[in-house]
Amino acid sequence: MTKLRVMTVIGTRPEAIKMAPVVQELYRHTDIESIVVATAQHREMLDQVLALFHIQPARDLNLMRADQSLAELTAAIFTNLDPLLTEYRPDWLLAQGDTTTVMAAAVCAYYRQVKFGHVEAGLRTGDKRQPFPEEVNRRMAGVIADLHFAPTDWARDNLLHEGIAPSLIKVTGNTIIDALNQIKSMPMPAEIETLLKEKRILNGERDLVLVTAHRRESFGQPIREICAALKELAEKYANQVEFIYPVHLNPNIQAPVQEILGDVANISLLAPLEYLPLVHLEMHAKLILTDSGGIQEEATGLGKPCLVLRERTERPEGVQAGVLKLVGTSREMIVSSASNLLDDPAEYARMAHAANPYGDGTAAQKIVSEILAAR
Repeated sequence: MTKLRVMTVIGTRPEAIKMAPVVQELYRHTDIESIVVATAQHREMLDQVLALFHIQPARDLNLMRADQSLAELTAAIFTNLDPLLTEYRPDWLLAQGDTTTVMAAAVCAYYRQVKFGHVEAGLRTGDKRQPFPEEVNRRMAGVIADLHFAPTDWARDNLLHEGIAPSLIKVTGNTIIDALNQIKSMPMPAEIETLLKEKRILNGERDLVLVTAHRRESFGQPIREICAALKELAEKYANQVEFIYPVHLNPNIQAPVQEILGDVANISLLAPLEYLPLVHLEMHAKLILTDSGGIQEEATGLGKPCLVLRERTERPEGVQAGVLKLVGTSREMIVSSASNLLDDPAEYARMAHAANPYGDGTAAQKIVSEILAAR
């Protein structure tokens, strides 16, 4: 029997994390030829994840450019990916999530009449500008997809509401749990162990609050509000809490963060972290503040109370489970919500429980099985 040829297109670190278990599962099947293409939409954050999960792209398009517009990136993906579809002639093209890479890859597959499988399908906020441009990217991918791999029943229901045939929707769980299970079993990196010892977190003297904030919709006044809230919290809990904030390289984030938080004694501003050390920080955190979609899912799986620094989330399962709380970017709301959790043990206990609406860690197996069944 001719091998099934599956091309996986990856552009950013979150895509690589969530597609790594799928690629690993594809590698295990001798009846599948797996082709990985990296667009490198985010160059500096992508390579370390590919190395961590032992994934070697067949082609690296290296499309990241300084000050690149979304239109320029989209055009570059079209121009560089399309010839590869002609060269490799895959039976399936897989992409995950809601980045510009995913949207452009879906369109390329459609133009070349290659079947497209959308991993993490069906996430919606209902607002095409929240998040931007991700909400429209994933809707466009959903229009094109031949199979929709929905992580939860809620995501499936969104797709059904949009008129997708039930037979084309497969509820698989989220591959982030597959990836998280691998990472949790790996030893803590030495630099993280040293940091946690220096900050007296490992011995329990001080609590860790982990912060990430980087989204486009936070640029400008929202990120300044977030930083002002962090400064107020750091001063309020100077003797008991250490804030660790790996800061995104984007100057729209770097500039206000360094200006407002650069000299606060108990806020450690780090360079962006690789995935393994980041997960170990999540595991040791008392509280997480984030606008990251993936960290919302990881916090939910780990049972870590998480304040979501966004007005809307396409991951309501964690909110329903009680682990996540939407607080937006208002200084007052962030300070109030964080203070409640740090001051009130009963309130903290209500949120600090592991709830796993994202499956049992076998999402990748289910996705590959469905592709084989559809050949």
